[in-house]
Amino acid sequence: MDQIEEAAVKIFNAIFNNQKTIDLNGECYRIQKTRTGLRNVTFKGIWFIEQNPNKDSSTAKLAREGHKLLWGIKGRTYIIKVLDGKYERLH
Repeated sequence: MDQIEEAAVKIFNAIFNNQKTIDLNGECYRIQKTRTGLRNVTFKGIWFIEQNPNKDSSTAKLAREGHKLLWGIKGRTYIIKVLDGKYERLH
């Protein structure tokens, strides 16, 4: 498991266990909220954010059905998906 994969899974667990902070490589990161209430953390230039269930997409539908979904976004590209704790590298 590489450093980004390990961090993504830790962030996933922290967000969906309603933690306020997370320790990554000995540094404390605060879990923030967007103005719409989505929890997120930026780590190593990757923005990790939970899926917005209010969108009109198949992944939003999964979130509405109770699945837990975290995205890792770099720039404007979705590069990581963690669905129900399972890590997937997209790019």
